[in-house]
Amino acid sequence: MAQQTIRFRIHSGGRVQELVEGVQGEGCQQLTERIEARLGSVHQRQSTSEAFLPKAVTQETAVGAVPALTQVLPPSSANDTPTA
Repeated sequence: MAQQTIRFRIHSGGRVQELVEGVQGEGCQQLTERIEARLGSVHQRQSTSEAFLPKAVTQETAVGAVPALTQVLPPSSANDTPTA
């Protein structure tokens, strides 16, 4: 089984970019949906060539495929206020 990787880039202002590598087909969205729900609302989702490959395709076939990229907006600042 190919290695599956999720990378996060956190920008100033709280915007998060999520980069998924090594996942083909709908597995990318299934893999990240719980993480995205906790991070906030999804602002943009870009499917890449890996998303359109059948799940049974080997990693060697997908070499050079661009990984999936998702941008997640943080929850509103009212939810971030700590409680005493």
